[in-house]
Amino acid sequence: MATFLYKLGRLSYRRRWSALLIWVTLLVLAGVGAATASKSTNNDFSIPGTEAQQAFDLLEKRFPAQNAEGASARVVFKAPDGQKVTAEKNKAVIEKVVGELKGGPQVDTAVDPFAGNAVSADGTTAYASVSYKVKADALTDDARDVLKDSAEHGRDAGLTVEIGGSALQAMPEQGSTEIIGIAISAVVLLITFSSLVAAGLPLLTAIIGVGIGVSSIAALAPVLDLSSNTSTLAMMIGLAVGIDYALFIVSRYRAELAEGREREEAAGRAVGTAGSAVVFAGLTVVIALAGLLVVNIPMLTKMGMAAAGTVAIAVLIALTLIPALLGFAGRKVLARKDRKAEDGAKAEGKPNMGTRWARFVLRKPVWVLAAGVLGLGAIAVPAASLQLGLPDDGAASKKSTQRKAYDLLSDGFGPGFNGPLMLAFDGAGTKDAKAAAESVVTTVKGLDNVAMVSPATFNKSGDFATIMVMPKSKPTGTETEDLVHAIRDKGASFTADTGAKVLVTGQTAMNIDVSEKLNDALLPYLALVVGLAFLLLMVVFRSVLVPLKAALGFLLSVVAALGAVVAVFQWGWLGGLFGVEETGPIMSMMPIFMVGVVFGLAMDYEVFLVTRMREAFVHGERPGQAIVTGFKHGARVVSAAAVIMISVFAGFIGSSESMIKMIGFGLAIAVFFDAFVVRMAIVPAVLALLGKTAWWLPGWLGKILPNVDVEGEQLQKQLAHGAPDAEPLREPSRV
Repeated sequence: MATFLYKLGRLSYRRRWSALLIWVTLLVLAGVGAATASKSTNNDFSIPGTEAQQAFDLLEKRFPAQNAEGASARVVFKAPDGQKVTAEKNKAVIEKVVGELKGGPQVDTAVDPFAGNAVSADGTTAYASVSYKVKADALTDDARDVLKDSAEHGRDAGLTVEIGGSALQAMPEQGSTEIIGIAISAVVLLITFSSLVAAGLPLLTAIIGVGIGVSSIAALAPVLDLSSNTSTLAMMIGLAVGIDYALFIVSRYRAELAEGREREEAAGRAVGTAGSAVVFAGLTVVIALAGLLVVNIPMLTKMGMAAAGTVAIAVLIALTLIPALLGFAGRKVLARKDRKAEDGAKAEGKPNMGTRWARFVLRKPVWVLAAGVLGLGAIAVPAASLQLGLPDDGAASKKSTQRKAYDLLSDGFGPGFNGPLMLAFDGAGTKDAKAAAESVVTTVKGLDNVAMVSPATFNKSGDFATIMVMPKSKPTGTETEDLVHAIRDKGASFTADTGAKVLVTGQTAMNIDVSEKLNDALLPYLALVVGLAFLLLMVVFRSVLVPLKAALGFLLSVVAALGAVVAVFQWGWLGGLFGVEETGPIMSMMPIFMVGVVFGLAMDYEVFLVTRMREAFVHGERPGQAIVTGFKHGARVVSAAAVIMISVFAGFIGSSESMIKMIGFGLAIAVFFDAFVVRMAIVPAVLALLGKTAWWLPGWLGKILPNVDVEGEQLQKQLAHGAPDAEPLREPSRV
């Protein structure tokens, strides 16, 4: 592996114009493809194998009128204190607003509250239901403007008017957080390298890689039915690993120059050693993202595969474009003080921070290990109380009109009004479908936590109906989840008594099913990605204990991060500091999403840091000294990479959307724990205690595992014996 990559690095350096032309051409082609492709995306969220999805599919086939996919809105009206919406003046205002809504573009229907029996029992609150001919992501700005302007006209007339529903669903916005992340990355890289050129290379190559990846996703979106969020995930992950991979190769190149290599030889050795680590680090990220396949949610699978493709592009760019650009950079890749040195050599100064920290850990490994494990363990305690769910408008900012509409409906019609359940009644196997439906309605009314059950609404053929059930509890409450299971538990008795098949669906039931499906998939997903990565790391490090330590350390950091997320977003601890206005269940996708993303990045840091230790060990250094050498050369760069990632993810904490805020906080704190506590403290402490045992591999296993030579041992031997295309080590020179 190292020998092949060494030759690839030198080839890319020599043929730098060709390498640059190839990647620029790919970027242009991807851009043209994105510009000419249809702009339509598929945001349908299907969950195969669940009852809610089965009911939706049945509705689409048997009762399409009740399964409309168009956007919807609820315009909620509340009368001034002491008045009712049924008062003549208020009623006239509401009817005028509804008339404006009916004339809006893309509107299918707008139902008057007084004609649709949508007035609260106390007469203070009412709502108009608006349905559109297109999905939420296809609504035009004009359609949304009419909706907002109509509500404003109602407010001008003295009523409280708020809007809920999918019509005002926020469209994904890209650019601001990425720009903040890139700006912070530039500062960190500049501090790390003390060279504008060296700092710019990782940013440039990361942007090119992300540009190719995201443009390719945009070009393929109509063909592969990709959602609008797919490019967001690919951009975030691609930017993260693209900077990381380039950062490590540029850093190793500068180290090779400091040892007196000629530039082409330094590029080859940098790609042969650090590039090998890049390949295997990239493979762990790809495994983690592609492993989302086990969740069996098509949208997540496609998002994971698209992000994995962007990571693969980042690896290829690091191996070929970086050495090419290093050829163009010349001496400017070095810090100014190094370029000014007459012979290019630097006097040996005091040990750097990484060296001093490694020596401290070697002196007190037990104390460092205990502090790291106990500290993360304490932070992980709240994770035992983790409650999963999918947020609705009730989790939105209290300042938003969606949240205000949600609260008005809850106050006027009851907490369960915002999350009704839909029963899909299939009476094809019954003698009297209407009588069977009435029996189902009567049985459901007798269950706990039921506020109201509507009469059955039948299709034209009279053999299929929908029944609406309003719980007493809010949509995200555990009581609502219990009610869904209680109705489903009655399904067998419904069939036995009436011959009818009854399925529970609706957005609330769908959210419950998604949460349960993701929760059930978490352990298999963990087993898959950790197991495959364990095997991969055994090949990389030719050790059993080092991969085991890496996997256990990752699990500790992820559980600690989940504990922090629960403490802040579920319990409300320090909520004000992070702008958390409303506590509640943790987003269902958070744990599995965090596992996938953080696992890949954590293994990056593990591979880059420990391969340098392994390299020093196989070249003859004692285990303790190998740890110091690894930290001497890798700690600064790993720290810079981690700070960049934390800054990028933390930029999302400022979002007004609770889901985005939670993801940003969770990923930032997870990277912090893993990089600075696990990799920088626990890892060297464990390796110090294990000594040579850390690198133990059974003889029989060593014969089975391929020797990929990540640390470059075989490459060093070939170069020492005068390989044909190798440059001899020369005295340090001006480069």
